[in-house]
Amino acid sequence: MSISTFFWFDTEAEAAATQYTQVIPDSRITGITRNPDGSAFVVTLELQGHALTLMNGGPGHPPTDAASIQIVVDTQEEIDQLWAGLVEGGQPGPCGWLQDRYGISWQVAPSQIMDLMSGENPAKTAAVSTALQTMSKIDLKVLQDAHAHA
Repeated sequence: MSISTFFWFDTEAEAAATQYTQVIPDSRITGITRNPDGSAFVVTLELQGHALTLMNGGPGHPPTDAASIQIVVDTQEEIDQLWAGLVEGGQPGPCGWLQDRYGISWQVAPSQIMDLMSGENPAKTAAVSTALQTMSKIDLKVLQDAHAHA
């Protein structure tokens, strides 16, 4: 058995796979099935070991932000790098979400966010939540400061 995330594209599957594997370290395209005209039909890739399949199936099935790829990282530098590479040509969203140029939604979040937003002190949770809601790309230091000063 294997499990893979699958996304339907109009025509941009190969370009998306190339961008994703360039932006996300330790990632690679693992296969491309081509149409008779040479264009990509199905592209398989691994993003840090997570299997994805991208298919050029034509119009009629646009992506939605109801499904997203979440990347959890440890440092602000990783947040900054991944955010810049994925949002280029796309649109920033709230609270660490973005939509890339192909319409796929991503969440770029620090690994510390759950610790900062949980615990027995509701004032700390509220302070972090309030700070988070003002952000597009997450600023880890601002969240940490909100937690520390609540």
